[in-house]
Amino acid sequence: MQGIIYSIIAGIFISIQGVFNAKASDKIGLWQTNALVHGLGFIVSLLILTMVKDGSFSKITETNKLYLIGGALGVVIVYSVMKGITSIGPAYSVSILLISQLIIALLIDTFGLFGVEKVPFSTPKMIGIAMMISGVLVFKIK
Repeated sequence: MQGIIYSIIAGIFISIQGVFNAKASDKIGLWQTNALVHGLGFIVSLLILTMVKDGSFSKITETNKLYLIGGALGVVIVYSVMKGITSIGPAYSVSILLISQLIIALLIDTFGLFGVEKVPFSTPKMIGIAMMISGVLVFKIK
């Protein structure tokens, strides 16, 4: 249940953040907004880190270095969400974002990429993705 709640919270904040970022970028620019978003995120993360203290940077040498590029991926994500929202609007953009996110997550699960446990691909999963794509197509019809 906790995972569901956190996923709902993430979905809510991703949608709100995308709109806020797109609106800010209209005034100050895409890369300026991206830099501010990540700078503020860094400051907030450091503040929370000082309060929570739930890990150790000393184990960074034991971590696959590929997994440390998440922040760089975040820059691409924020930029792409802003461009999508300003180009096609929040609802359509987030719908496409969710479908692509689900397809990639399904591939990661199915093939056990990046060290995750393999989860078999099944017909119901394929039907679910097809239904989502159909839903977006229906949603977009004017």
